[in-house]
Amino acid sequence: MIHTALRRAGSAIGRALYRPDLRGLENIPASGPVLLASNHLSFCDSVAIPLAVPRPLRFLAKAEYFDAPGLKGRASRTAFTALGAVPVRRGGGREAVDALDLGLSVLKDGGAFAIYPEGTRSPDGRLYRGRTGVAHLALTSGAPVVPVAVQGTDRVQPIGAKVPRIAPVSLSFGEPLDFSFGYGHMKTGRARRVVTDEVMDAIAALSGQERAAGYNPRSAED
Repeated sequence: MIHTALRRAGSAIGRALYRPDLRGLENIPASGPVLLASNHLSFCDSVAIPLAVPRPLRFLAKAEYFDAPGLKGRASRTAFTALGAVPVRRGGGREAVDALDLGLSVLKDGGAFAIYPEGTRSPDGRLYRGRTGVAHLALTSGAPVVPVAVQGTDRVQPIGAKVPRIAPVSLSFGEPLDFSFGYGHMKTGRARRVVTDEVMDAIAALSGQERAAGYNPRSAED
């Protein structure tokens, strides 16, 4: 109840300060599993999206946000828990599998889960190639995918900035994409690539970002 109250208070404060332009919230199902796939421009995307979405939302956040000692660490832990963040250790192999398994468990329980297919924040504002974890979640769970475009958050908190600024922000939520059928004839790897590219095309259509040809290099900050 405390976390729900904090989330509602944060949403009210955020809307009062930034007056975000929110479009397409009606495209988010009120109940049942749904996967939100967003572009990623700033640390504060992980604040803006959960506060805008009208239902509880889970997403991955690096474990360091939960591990910091002292009063600052406790405040960070409380804030991220209220937002719906789930701590995950960054890395490949087992850590990546565990992160996807956690997302699947949320979806199989009928929850809403958010993911950044680019993997980390864009260093230059372009939209990078999506990694196929989003397709694995969509194809395995059968959950619809709602593409999300955030704009302006890179001006609120550019990479490396510690204190957020006041700047216009917009969030657009596209129509749900259904990947629950029509891919059974493809090999697994091919199906995941096709679905991921369709998701990224939908995000690009909402955001208007220039497309980058390759993957986004992972940042130690994110």
